[in-house]
Amino acid sequence: MRVIFNEEMRQVADDMEQMAAAVSAAITGAGKALLGPDLDAAQAVIEGDQVIDQLESSVIDQCVQLLAKQSPVATDLRIVVSTLRLAATFERMGDLARHIAEAVRRSYPDPPLPPEAHELFQDMQDFLDQMASRLVTMMADRDTKVAECIIVDDDKLDKLHQQTFDLALSDKWEGSKQQMIDLVLLARFMERLGDHGVSAARRVVYIVSGFDPSKDPKDLEDID
Repeated sequence: MRVIFNEEMRQVADDMEQMAAAVSAAITGAGKALLGPDLDAAQAVIEGDQVIDQLESSVIDQCVQLLAKQSPVATDLRIVVSTLRLAATFERMGDLARHIAEAVRRSYPDPPLPPEAHELFQDMQDFLDQMASRLVTMMADRDTKVAECIIVDDDKLDKLHQQTFDLALSDKWEGSKQQMIDLVLLARFMERLGDHGVSAARRVVYIVSGFDPSKDPKDLEDID
C-alpha cells in the first residue's frame, strides 16, 4: 500500500510542477502583455488559463482518491490536504494573470496605463518575474530556502503597490479616468499575485517541515 501511495503522490507532484510552470508562464506573459501592450501575449495568457484549471482538477481528483482509498494519516495526510490548498492557490494565480491580460485586451490598441506609470509597473513586473521563476524551482526541488526568499521579499512588492496609489493621487498623473481605474485594479492584481506566491511558499514549507511560517520565518504562527 505504501508503494502505491508513493507512486500516486509522485503523479500528483508532477502535476503540481506543471501547474507551477504554467503559472510562471502566465505571470511572465501577463507582464509582457501589460507593458507592451502586446495583444498576442494577452491572448496566450487568457487561453492558457484553461490548462491551469485542468491541472487543478486533475490534482483534486487524485487527492480525493488518495484520501478515499489510502486513508492517509499524520505526515501523509498533511501532504495530501496541503497539496489541495496549494493547487487552489496556483489556480487563483492563473486567474489573476488572466485578469491582467483581459484588461490589456479590453483597452487595446490603447495602453491600459499612462506613460508615467510604466516604470513603476515595470518594477512590479520584474519582482513578479523573479517570484515566478522561484516558484518553479521551489516546486521542482521542494526547496524551503527558496520558499523563505519568496516569503520575506514580499514586502518589496507591497511597497511598490503603495506607490501606485501615490502616483494616482499625485500632480504627475496625466492619464484618463479609465486609466486610473485600470491602474488601481492592475496594481491590486499584481499585489495579490505576490500574496498568493507567499501563500504557496508557506504551504511548501509546511509540507516539507510541518511548520507554517509567516512573513518572518522565525515566527511559526499561522496567519491565514
